[in-house]
Amino acid sequence: MKVINILKDSKPSLSFEVFPPKKETSFENVERAVKKIAAIKPAFMSVTYGAGGGTSKYTLEIAKNIKEKYGVETVEHLTCVSSTKEVVKKQIEAIKESGVENILALRGDIPADMLDCDRSLWAYNHATELIREIKEADENFCVGAACYPEVHPESRNSKEDINFLKAKVDAGCEFLTTQMFFDNNLLYNFLYKLREAGVTVPIVAGIMPITKASQVERAIKLSGCHVPQRFISLVDRFGGDEDAMKQAGIAYATDQIIDLFANGISNVHVYSMNKPDVAEKIYSNLSHIIGKSYE
Repeated sequence: MKVINILKDSKPSLSFEVFPPKKETSFENVERAVKKIAAIKPAFMSVTYGAGGGTSKYTLEIAKNIKEKYGVETVEHLTCVSSTKEVVKKQIEAIKESGVENILALRGDIPADMLDCDRSLWAYNHATELIREIKEADENFCVGAACYPEVHPESRNSKEDINFLKAKVDAGCEFLTTQMFFDNNLLYNFLYKLREAGVTVPIVAGIMPITKASQVERAIKLSGCHVPQRFISLVDRFGGDEDAMKQAGIAYATDQIIDLFANGISNVHVYSMNKPDVAEKIYSNLSHIIGKSYE
C-alpha cells in the first residue's frame, strides 16, 4: 500500500522510524527491536539510510522484512548527497524489485570530507533532483521528503525554504515529514505558511521522545530546533534520574502528540531510536485515540 493512502485518511495515525545497525554484529539486536515495534501494528514504519550508504546495506532488507514478515507498510529512506548517479539508479531498481512502494527522498547530511568540495561537481545537490529521478524511474513510487518547521539550517529565510519545498512537490513529492520539534506552535505557524504558499500535500509531524538528558544537546545540534523552557525545566528536574527522565520524556512526547491530534494533525511519526519499550508505551498511551475518526 502507498503511504499517501494512509495519510489521506482523517483518522489519527502513529508511525515509527527504525535504523539499520552500524555494525554487522548488531543486526540481530536491531531485528529484535524492529519485530517488537512492528508488533504494535503502526500505520507504517520507515527505515533510515546512512550518508553515502555507510549504514545502508541493511536498509532494504529491513524494509522488505517489515512489509513481508510483519505485515506493516514500510518507507525506505534514500539519500543522494555523496552518491553517484549509477549508485542511486541501482538502489532505486533494487527497491522496485523488492516490492517496497514508498521512498523518503533525502539529500542527506554532507560528510565531513565533502564540506569544502566544489558542489558544482556533485551528482546531486538537492533532494528535488533525487525525487525527480525516482519518479522518472517509476512513477508508481510514492515519494515523500523532509521539511523543517524551524527552517532548514542552510536556507536563508522561511520564504526560500518554502520555495524549496514547493520545488520538491512539483518534482513529485506526495507528502512531507517534519524534522523533530518540541514546541507545537512552531509547527502550526509553519503549516499556516505552507498552506498560504499553496503547498497542500499531507504533513507528517515528527516527534522524538527524549528519554535521556544527554539526548537534548545532540538533538539541538542535529536539527537546530528550539527547546522551550517547559522542556528545559523537565530535563533539569529529572535528567539525573534515568527512570524518571525516561518516564517524563515519554509523557512530554505523548502530550505533544495528543495536542497535535486535537488540532487536526492526523499523522505523527515517532523517532523511537530502535527502542520498542518507548514505542510501546507511547502507543499504549494513545490506544483509545488511534484509529478512531473525530470529524
